[in-house]
Amino acid sequence: MNAAVNRPDDGDGRTRVRLTELVALRARVAKAALPRLESRAMHAGQQSSRLFGRGMDYAESRVYQPGDDVRRLDWRLTARSGRLHTKLFQEEREGRLLILLDTHESMRFGTRVRFKSVQAARAAALAAWYVVRAGERVGLMEFGGGDRLLRPQGGARGALAICGALAEWQGQGPAVHAQAESLSQALLRASRLMRGTNRLLLISDGLSCDDAARGRLLDLAGKAAVRVLVVADALELSMPPPGRYPLEHDGERREVALFGERQRREFQQRLGAGQAALNSVAQGLGIPHRTIDTTADPLDAVLALLAPGARR
Repeated sequence: MNAAVNRPDDGDGRTRVRLTELVALRARVAKAALPRLESRAMHAGQQSSRLFGRGMDYAESRVYQPGDDVRRLDWRLTARSGRLHTKLFQEEREGRLLILLDTHESMRFGTRVRFKSVQAARAAALAAWYVVRAGERVGLMEFGGGDRLLRPQGGARGALAICGALAEWQGQGPAVHAQAESLSQALLRASRLMRGTNRLLLISDGLSCDDAARGRLLDLAGKAAVRVLVVADALELSMPPPGRYPLEHDGERREVALFGERQRREFQQRLGAGQAALNSVAQGLGIPHRTIDTTADPLDAVLALLAPGARR
């Protein structure tokens, strides 16, 4: 992984993901308060018991994570491996977070600081570092730019794998066979991967949100704790000031003149239709959600969504 972090084609952090930045986000997350792990055997939102004893079945052992109860150390495995290991019981298996990342071409857009795609990658990396620090596993599934998938992994290795995939996938661009995928289609695909997963974080600009997405989100919310992070550009969130705006797409540059108030309002409404639709769906279903623009620090939004008891 060190070779990948130091590779010369690392992105600029504005139009392409900068892998070194994603890895460095670990230090910022290290200061955040740890969430309390949820049992995969319980419904989303319920907390697992902190008690243990004869009535609980041993499930497996894993490498010791900071914050683990030292009374649960697996001394035999520790002695054999030379590394501290903790026993996990049936009621407290590791939580698993699946990050569902929007990679449609609409995400490769930005008028302030960075593209939405880069901001989404930063948020995904922060989420990965946060949950693995708490002893959970994290996986990554893209939609819209392909069907690439990274199975859930734990520990620093799991978060590094997420960071590497975020940089690699964006560097490669959309998969050759990629085609536009509605949010409802992506959610259906994600539902088939939810076995053993108790949390899902959707990161999207909402432009793929269709009518059927509401039902899919409702179904998933019955199986796992669903959270929604909407990434938007400043022009999608508020009416732009009067002026001329140069836009570029696929090497072609155009200039949009926006001077009248009605013209500027209609422009913002059309451009921001996706984020408005996704926020509306999440709000209507009572799913915790946050919106960030491309200039914001995603950390607060990520913590607000992934901390226990997250509210709308």
